[in-house]
Amino acid sequence: MPAYYLEALTVTLGLALLMAEAFVPTARKSWVGLAASVGLVIILGLNFIAIGPQDAKPGAAWAEWPLWSFIEFDALARYYKAFVILCTLLVVLMAVDHRRILTRFTNRSGGEEGTGEYYALPVFACAGMMWMASVRDLAVAFVALELVTITFYVLVAYLRRNVGSLEAGVKYLILGALSTGFLVYGIAWIYGCTGTMNLDVIAGMLNDGRAAGVQRVPLLFGIALVLVGLGFKVGAVPMQFWIPDVYQGAPLPTTAFLSVGSKAAGFILLIRVLDPFLGSELTAKPVLGILAALAAATLLFGNLAAIAQTNFKRLLAYSSIAHAGFMLLALAGGETMIGGLNAAQIVSFYLGTYLLMTLAVFFVLSQIRVQRDGEEIRDFNGLGKSHPRLALALTVLMASLAGVPLTAGFIGKFLVFAIAVKAGLWWPVGIAAIAAAAGFYYYFKVIRAMWWADAADGTPPVVLPQLTRYAVAGLTLAVVVLGFYPQPILDLLK
Repeated sequence: MPAYYLEALTVTLGLALLMAEAFVPTARKSWVGLAASVGLVIILGLNFIAIGPQDAKPGAAWAEWPLWSFIEFDALARYYKAFVILCTLLVVLMAVDHRRILTRFTNRSGGEEGTGEYYALPVFACAGMMWMASVRDLAVAFVALELVTITFYVLVAYLRRNVGSLEAGVKYLILGALSTGFLVYGIAWIYGCTGTMNLDVIAGMLNDGRAAGVQRVPLLFGIALVLVGLGFKVGAVPMQFWIPDVYQGAPLPTTAFLSVGSKAAGFILLIRVLDPFLGSELTAKPVLGILAALAAATLLFGNLAAIAQTNFKRLLAYSSIAHAGFMLLALAGGETMIGGLNAAQIVSFYLGTYLLMTLAVFFVLSQIRVQRDGEEIRDFNGLGKSHPRLALALTVLMASLAGVPLTAGFIGKFLVFAIAVKAGLWWPVGIAAIAAAAGFYYYFKVIRAMWWADAADGTPPVVLPQLTRYAVAGLTLAVVVLGFYPQPILDLLK
């Protein structure tokens, strides 16, 4: 099956869901989310049998289409497409179990009429992220990024009867538009210096005799502007100010999608865009220096700011910034290899483990929000006594986020430190060590609340719905298994 079918099917699925939701009169809208999940599972399966033009049969007309000068389908693209499809699938299932909150803040009547679109919109964002995984041209990168961003504008402000959600939507819109301006301006500078927006052509130009005609300073200025625009997407300092407020105000499934899906899409786009510049002597050294500085600042800010947080969503927001710092540190390793893995593959592995840990935590937090009507760390008090199995799963997940050995999170952090040390990034490594130590403190605050603090009188017990129960159990098991045997993700990357 040609790989371009994947995005076409995803967009078609989104349109079909919107039409069905509009013309099928039902009181309950959870069926839209379940239908979206089934469709995404099918597309996920097709992703592993899809082929690019390099694998097409001789004479296949579709392999000669001009489309393939703008997108590609390599191992990295296949991995990230699977990543964003799985992420979207889990977020939609989370939204189905979170519909009590969605209903409360969208409909005055208490019905589900206003929630149907919420299950379809992530599918469109998924299509944009899939295109971002395959880009070979800066114009296509911009269009795919805007499809994702515009969808998130709606998802963040979806709770129209909640002031926090509306405020988060306005902040995300204003700062997102600002970052888009930086990105477009940077692309214009790169185009002005190279005469093309095709990343393969730029790579060839920088690695042969044509590089002598490229003005270095204007090109680096354009790259810096692009880094500012993409830094907004991945949550890197100094473009991270939107994250805590937007994460706290947005609907919880949207926060989970932003934290994992949007961040992964930002990093694959960053990897694609920077690849030609990191492979050239003309631009590699200053770009790596910028990445190292961004990594150090992001690690310090994210981890130290998280220490004082009492709201769990804000803690996860600063945690998201901190994890972005670790992944930027890996990218700053440049062309260094560790165990046959390059920097892009290490970032991809880190994101794979991050998806499992973070979405599992958000599944738990979603039910705390629904059943205890709170998102503070104190709302987890006494969970170890009332629901010990759930508390044990969350303990494993928080320990993995902190990087405790024998968990998937430890493997990811170990690879990041290994490539940074081999690349000689000593001062960012020192900062990363301090940041990682700070992470143990604020992650373990949640563990302390569950096992050592007593719940307030009248606090209801947490009863997990079936979807959430299976999701938390499966994701937690994967975190533990990958801590011992990370080969499945490594095989996908290779």
